[in-house]
Amino acid sequence: MTDAANTPDPNPATNGAANGAGHLAADASGDAVTNVPFPVLQARTARFTLGRPRGFTVAPDGSRVAFLRSQSGTDRVTCLWTLDLETGAERLIASPVELLSSSDDALTDSERARRERAREQAAGIVTYATDRSVSVAAFALSGRVFLADLVSGAVEEVHVRGPVFDPRPDPAGQRIAYVRSGTLRVVDRDEGLLADTELASDDDASWGVAEFVAAEEMNRQRGYWWAPDGNALLACRVDENAVSHWHIGDPANPERPPTAIAYPAAGTTNADVSLWLLSLKGARTKVRWNSTDFPYLVSVTWRAKHKPLLQVASRDQRTMRYIDVEVSDGSVSVVREDHDEHWLEVVGGVPDRLPDGRLVRTVDVDDTRRLAIDDECVSPVDLQVRAVLSANPLVFAASTEPTEQQLWMWTGTECICLTPAAGVHNGVAAGNVFVVSSTSLDADGSRTVVLKDGEEVAEIKSYATPMPFTPTVSISRQGERELRTALVLPRDHVAGSRRLPVLMDPYGGPHAQRVVSSRAAYLNAQWLADQGFAVVIIDGRGTPGRGPSWEREIAGDLATPVLDDQVDALQALADSNRDLDITRVAIRGWSFGGYLAALAVLRRPDVFHAAVAGAPVTDWRLYDTFYTERYLGIDASSPAYDHSSLIDDAESLSRPLLIVHGLADDNVVAAHTLRLSSALLAAGRPHSVLPLSGVTHMASQETVAANLLALEVAFLRSALSLS
Repeated sequence: MTDAANTPDPNPATNGAANGAGHLAADASGDAVTNVPFPVLQARTARFTLGRPRGFTVAPDGSRVAFLRSQSGTDRVTCLWTLDLETGAERLIASPVELLSSSDDALTDSERARRERAREQAAGIVTYATDRSVSVAAFALSGRVFLADLVSGAVEEVHVRGPVFDPRPDPAGQRIAYVRSGTLRVVDRDEGLLADTELASDDDASWGVAEFVAAEEMNRQRGYWWAPDGNALLACRVDENAVSHWHIGDPANPERPPTAIAYPAAGTTNADVSLWLLSLKGARTKVRWNSTDFPYLVSVTWRAKHKPLLQVASRDQRTMRYIDVEVSDGSVSVVREDHDEHWLEVVGGVPDRLPDGRLVRTVDVDDTRRLAIDDECVSPVDLQVRAVLSANPLVFAASTEPTEQQLWMWTGTECICLTPAAGVHNGVAAGNVFVVSSTSLDADGSRTVVLKDGEEVAEIKSYATPMPFTPTVSISRQGERELRTALVLPRDHVAGSRRLPVLMDPYGGPHAQRVVSSRAAYLNAQWLADQGFAVVIIDGRGTPGRGPSWEREIAGDLATPVLDDQVDALQALADSNRDLDITRVAIRGWSFGGYLAALAVLRRPDVFHAAVAGAPVTDWRLYDTFYTERYLGIDASSPAYDHSSLIDDAESLSRPLLIVHGLADDNVVAAHTLRLSSALLAAGRPHSVLPLSGVTHMASQETVAANLLALEVAFLRSALSLS
C-alpha cells in the first residue's frame, strides 16, 4: 500500500505512478504553464514527473541506454528512446501517437490492473522488455505488440492474436512471449516453425500473470520468465477460484455492471500459485517446492549458466527460502533459509547470483540490513541496504541517514560509494556503465547522468516542467527517538511575526518515506504552507531506512506507535519553534496516511482538531493478506485487528472529519469509508464524506487532483475557524 495520491516521487529513476486511462493525445500547449494555479499545474504534470527520463536499460556492451520519456512536462504520452553512448545523441525510437491510427490506447483489463498496481500515471509506452543485448524491445499498445530495433530505429507491429498483455522477447530477440486472456503464447518473428503457438491455457486459471498480492505488495509485476537459451519459460499458473470475489460498482452509472475482482482479504484464502517449466516443444513440468508451507512465490531469477532461483515465503512471512530448480524434472533444493520472529522484508533485487554463482542476498544483523555474498556480510555494519540494483556489477542502494539514499558498488574486496553527495540517488548499471538519477535539497528537479568507467559521459535530458517555486524546508530530528521531521513554512513568513496553525501531512506507515532530502518532495507541502499553515511531516516507527528493529516496532499494533510518534515529534518541534500554534492542529493523509489522519482525531482529539482522511483503511480485515498479516498476524480474529482498526472508535469522534474515497478503488475499497461512516452515523457523530465517482486509489484524474486540494484546504480552514 502506498500513498499514491499525495506522496511525491523523489526518486526519478523509478517508473513513476496510472490513472489507467489510455488517451494518447498530447497536450498541444506543451509547457505553456504561465499563471496556472499550482493544484492544476501539479495535476497536469503528474506531480512534475511527466517529461522526466525513467525506465532505463543499459546494453551490456556499453553501447546504448534505452529509456522512457514523454516529450514535454504536460504530455502524458510516454515514448521509447535510446542514448548512443559513443556519440551522446538521443534518438526517439517509438512514439505511440505515430504508431496508432487512433488517439486512444485501448487498455486490456490486465494492463489497466498492472498500471494501477504500479501507480503508473502516464499513457503510451509505460513499460517495455528487451533481449539480452538490448538490441530489440517489445511493448504493447492498444492490445497490439510492437517490436523496436534499438540499433536501426525501425519499429514493426508483430501480428498476433490480441488483445496482448506483457510481451517479452527471448534473450536472443528471436521470439516473443505474451499473455492473451490468461493464455501464455509465443510467436516467432520469422513465422517459421513456431508461428503463433499456445504454450499454456486453462479454463480454471490464468497463465503468465502476477496475482494481486504479488503485484501490489511484493513488487513482482510479472508472471513468466524466459530461459537463458530461449528454449523454455518458467510460468505462473494462478488459480483464483477459492479467493473471495468482491464487486466494484459505479453508482454514478448504474447501467454498468460491477467489476468482479479476486481480493484476498486478511485471514481469507489466497490465490493458488504454482510454477511450471514450459518447453517450446510442448512439454510441461511442475516445479515441486513445498507450496503448502511456503505459498508465496516472491521472486524468480534465471541467469545464464545457472539454475532458476526462487524466493518463497511462508504465509506468516517469518520464514523465507531461496530455492534452486532442476530444469530436467522440476525438483528443487533449498539453498538458504532465513527466519525472523516477526517477519522478513521483501528487498528489491534479491536474491540474485553473481556470474560465478555465489548467492546475493540481504541479511539483518545487529540491527542493520546488510548485503551478503553466500554467508559473508560484505557491506559496512552501519549501512542500511535498501535494494540491489545490479548483480554484474554488484550495485546497491543504501543509506546511513534515512532521509538520503546513495549508490554503492561491491568491487569484490570492498564497498565503495558512487554518489557521495547528499540527496536521493537511484539508477541502473551494466558492465562499466551506470545511469544515475539524483535529487537533493540543493537543486530543483532531478538530474540523470551516465557514467562510464566512473566518468560522466552524458546527461539524459529532462523535459519536465520546471518547479514553479523553491520550497523552504528544514529537516530535523525530534524527540527521544530522533524522529525525522520536515517543517515547511509559508514563503512570506517572518520568524516571530505570527503563530501559524499546524497542518500535519504524514504517510507514517511501512514501505514509504515522506521526509527525504529532495526539494521536489515538498512542492505540495509548500503550496499548503502558503495557504497559511506550518506544514509538518514526520516519519515514525515502521518507516524504512532506520533498520530492522525500527521497522518491526509496529508488530502487532499498526496504531499506537505511529500515532505516538506524530504526537511526540510535533510537541518537540513546537517546544523549539514558538511560531507553531499547537492549539490549532489539522492532519491530512491518503491511504495509510488517511488511516493515520482518522486515527488521530478519533484517539487524540486533545492534539488534533480536524482531519481529512483520503482512502483510509478503517478495518484491517478488509485489506489484503500479504500486507496486513505481516504486521497483525494470520489470525484475523485476533485482538490486534480490533485494536488497529477504527470502526470501534466511531463514538469517540469529537472533531471535524472529512473522508474522501474513490469509488473505483480496488486496493483500499470504498467499503472502508462506508463502514466507518455507518458507525459514525450510528453513534450520532457528525462527519463529511466526499465520494469520488470513477476514481481509483491514485485519484490522478486532472480535475479531481486539481480541485481536491482546494476543497481540503477550505474544509480545514473552516474546521480550525481560520479567517
